[in-house]
Amino acid sequence: MDTNKFSNRHIGVTTDDDKAAMLKAIGVNSLDELIEQTIPSDIRLTKPLNLPPAMTERKFAEHIAELAGKNKIFTSYIGMGWYDTVCPAPIVRNVFENPAWYTSYTPYQAEISQGRLEALLNFQTVICELTGLPLTNCSLLDEATAAAEAATMFHGTRSRAQAKAGANTLFVDEHVFESTKAVIHTRMEPQGIEVVTGDFKTFEFTDKVFAAIVQYPNGDGEIEDYRAFVEAAHAKDVRVAVAADLMSLVLLTPPGEWGADVVFGSSQRFGIPMFYGGPSAGYFATKDEYKRTIPGRIIGISVDAYNHPAYRLALQTREQHIKREKATSNICTAQALLATMAGFYAVYHGPDGLRDIASRIHAYAGFLAEELEKLGYKQVNKNFFDTLKIALPERVEVKTLREIALECNINLRYFEDGHVGISLDETTQPKALAVLLQMFAGVAGKTYAANVDDINRSRYFDEQFVRTSKFMEQELFAKYHTETELMRYIKRLERRDISLAHSMIPLGSCTMKLNAASEMLPLSRPEFQNIHPYAPVDQAAGYIEMIENLSAALIEITGLKGVTLQPNSGAAGEYTGLRIIRSYLESIGQGHRNVVLLPASAHGTNPASAIQCGFTTVTVRCDEKGNVDLADFRAKAEENRDNLAASMITYPSTHGIFETDIKEMCDIVHACGGQLYMDGANMNAQVGLTNPGTIGADVCHLNLHKTFASPHGGGGPGVGPVCVAEHLLPFLPSHPVAFGNSLNTVAAAPYGSAGILPITYGYIRMMGADGLTEATKVAILNANYLAAKLEKDYGIVYNGARGRVGHELILECRTIKEQSGIDESDIAKRLMDFGYHAPTLSFPVHGTLMIEPTESESKHELDRFVEVMQCIRKEIDEVEKGTADKEDNVLKNAPHPEYEVTADAWSHPYPRTKAAFPLEWLHDGKFWVNVARVNNAYGDRNLVPTLCGCCQC
Repeated sequence: MDTNKFSNRHIGVTTDDDKAAMLKAIGVNSLDELIEQTIPSDIRLTKPLNLPPAMTERKFAEHIAELAGKNKIFTSYIGMGWYDTVCPAPIVRNVFENPAWYTSYTPYQAEISQGRLEALLNFQTVICELTGLPLTNCSLLDEATAAAEAATMFHGTRSRAQAKAGANTLFVDEHVFESTKAVIHTRMEPQGIEVVTGDFKTFEFTDKVFAAIVQYPNGDGEIEDYRAFVEAAHAKDVRVAVAADLMSLVLLTPPGEWGADVVFGSSQRFGIPMFYGGPSAGYFATKDEYKRTIPGRIIGISVDAYNHPAYRLALQTREQHIKREKATSNICTAQALLATMAGFYAVYHGPDGLRDIASRIHAYAGFLAEELEKLGYKQVNKNFFDTLKIALPERVEVKTLREIALECNINLRYFEDGHVGISLDETTQPKALAVLLQMFAGVAGKTYAANVDDINRSRYFDEQFVRTSKFMEQELFAKYHTETELMRYIKRLERRDISLAHSMIPLGSCTMKLNAASEMLPLSRPEFQNIHPYAPVDQAAGYIEMIENLSAALIEITGLKGVTLQPNSGAAGEYTGLRIIRSYLESIGQGHRNVVLLPASAHGTNPASAIQCGFTTVTVRCDEKGNVDLADFRAKAEENRDNLAASMITYPSTHGIFETDIKEMCDIVHACGGQLYMDGANMNAQVGLTNPGTIGADVCHLNLHKTFASPHGGGGPGVGPVCVAEHLLPFLPSHPVAFGNSLNTVAAAPYGSAGILPITYGYIRMMGADGLTEATKVAILNANYLAAKLEKDYGIVYNGARGRVGHELILECRTIKEQSGIDESDIAKRLMDFGYHAPTLSFPVHGTLMIEPTESESKHELDRFVEVMQCIRKEIDEVEKGTADKEDNVLKNAPHPEYEVTADAWSHPYPRTKAAFPLEWLHDGKFWVNVARVNNAYGDRNLVPTLCGCCQC
């Protein structure tokens, strides 16, 4: 094996002997023959991808270091939603850089996710405590999209009278961040919601207004008193959402205490680097009455089969793939890893530590304001937390100040009215204040010399804004303030979770592939972490060069003409692609087109994304083989010819097959005047072999956390770039601050979660064209190998036209249930006893299991998984034959936690060894679950979304 070749480290099947044995099991003579039987010939690429040569890991390390060196780290006082912060080293080392945390999947399987569920419940508790509201989710994408989610939730829960009266006006205060206002406009317009912007002090509510959004402190840094405004709103049955700086709520009266219905914002200040805009976890807190409509996921405390406390995702019936077009949100990926880190930041500091940080930031801002006043500058904000708005003396020009600031490696905020903004943060030190004051003095023609080492912790806002309520009094927040204790706590939670560090995660449609260390290492570089998204472009030259190189590669891979990296998740990418289509249709006088054709096999969030974009969905049925029914597709396209906007097609389909009629479907849509949207969730089965451009798509979103090696992080971060054909280029998202306009802005930052782009960039540069193509082939090889091995025992639900699956396969479990009473959930839970995460459960076909092995897994690991599945099949046979009890058996009782297996009493008719060690190799490092099967119904009936009282529940 060529040890310098990165693809040999990424791709699991590397030896000719292993490949030959797998091909023999499948029944083909070569890998090329398998590909010919899997992917239709009329969409195959005729030449290899035109990408730069593959780099070795050493060469990429040198290359990415060179790019990082082109970024300039200035001290940024820009604020506007991003602030420098200090991520405690034990969190960096034990969470951010730890594959056990960043490779785990969304905690849909609670029993093997107890660690990250507890960490996310900690985050929820912090948010509720600081905002003064009783309910929150376990993070959203960012502050701007959280604002849009609040407006959408309020609109969807209008009173009957408001809906009848056509109350469709959303008021947004003029001092809300520009990026937030831009995203609100993008999201509201397709839903028929009118956005009115103005001054909250003079705004008058009418019967047409259903909600209002304000900022606290506002976008200029002023702390406003919104009490009377909220009272007036509620008197008119208008709900109010408040964008709040989380760190400021340590000192300020929480909005929940003065009537806010929703409080949202960013948790970036809680130890998450700026990352040139992201990722960082948005937060969203609300009243209990919205528990059935709040977007995103909620972690709740339930009990297991033995009434032991257990964490789980609560109210899962709100998930998009279940409710489809009736879902309250299209959110799929959130920012779980960053929420986890923010939660640990709060645990590490505790309430006293947070007070110390917040009061220091505030005191430094006040000291700076007082000293600037002495130099002739006027502080405009009467009440402030960390942000000053400075009016310059007549003799001082903004241009001169900007030039000198840049010479001092300082970024300030420059308002259009000539004022200057200064936002301090956790990293600000007295020496930095001295530099600022000397700089401002010099610009004013003065000198400055004062003692900055003895700054009093004074207060610079009125008494009415002072927080009097206590927060975070639970025992958890008093226990882990030393590094030793925090490290042990993190490790204790880590051991309760299954991740890719343990075994293959066989989730269909989710592509849990290797996130290579060489791709991850650059994320820890300060040159990528500490750049503000609104820093001058020349300070981010390395980022821009990487973004341009990555964009060019994605354009080549997809066969399209342009790309935006702004969407913060795959579902956000879906929405963005549809928004682009809508803008294009409006530009050519076809804005009336509002129908989207959706095959029943479309990806789960597609219907919700279409509805959020203001479209009406029409479902196209599939035939008994899982293919889109072409006759039904054509008939429904023709039926809606005059109003057809687009069709969303997942390819290969969520059924795991390459449909042979895909080009004809594209032609049908185009002939009816619509656009073809390709959901790129399964792009990892296309790269190097075919692509959306060749097939005929106009738009395609990609999931960097699936195809392009970015980790899932326990439920996020994700990135959902959108690639488009040439005619759609003018409608790609812009940004009001960075690019000067608000066209289709879909995220707070201009490049979305730019901080994780080095991962995908590294993956593409180190794999090269040949490596990427080989990865696609091996993904298909691995899936077909598992299909061949498991078909006899379980049956494969769908095969392609020539009997092959694509990159994933669906196991038939419905017959098993009919014959034995064992269902797909029992099999999923039993897999945990063997140290495996469950496959995708009952999606896209109820009563089945969908498996995707990915190209990263070796034949050894695939064979181990097959052995486990065959062992489980034998256990099912025992139930079916009556040699095992119908109810009291290893499957119905799975998983078996350590406390049960080691207890003195054992009441089951099967031995402990069968429960815990059904295969001999499990004695070598068994993964123990720490709870039995979780009681989902109990958790929904008794929603507990935070740590309660003074205990850890």
